[in-house]
Amino acid sequence: MRSPRRCSRNGCPRQPVATLTYVYADSTAVVGPLAAFAEPHSYDLCEQHARSLTAPRGWNMVRHDGEFEPPPPSGDDLVALADAVREAARPPVPRDEAEEDLGRLGRRGHLRVIPPGA
Repeated sequence: MRSPRRCSRNGCPRQPVATLTYVYADSTAVVGPLAAFAEPHSYDLCEQHARSLTAPRGWNMVRHDGEFEPPPPSGDDLVALADAVREAARPPVPRDEAEEDLGRLGRRGHLRVIPPGA
């Protein structure tokens, strides 16, 4: 299941409602409505951080004047939630003897120790 988007500010657990981007050529920071997808060179911000953000000295700040609203749940969010519920309700899979033998051989996470001559 994919993780939900969070505010990009360190330690902030809130849901983002705005996106911050920079236009370096114009020395401008832009805070607008939340982008549809997380981009590598933009930052998702919660309402508190979107409203309190300041631009570096000598830069212009362009800020959306309207209300910042959280996006409605998308189809992907609902599918991910349904998949998580199905996974949690699924009964545990019984281990077979082959997996138990691997455990005795020294399974560590995703690595397996294979005995000599195997």
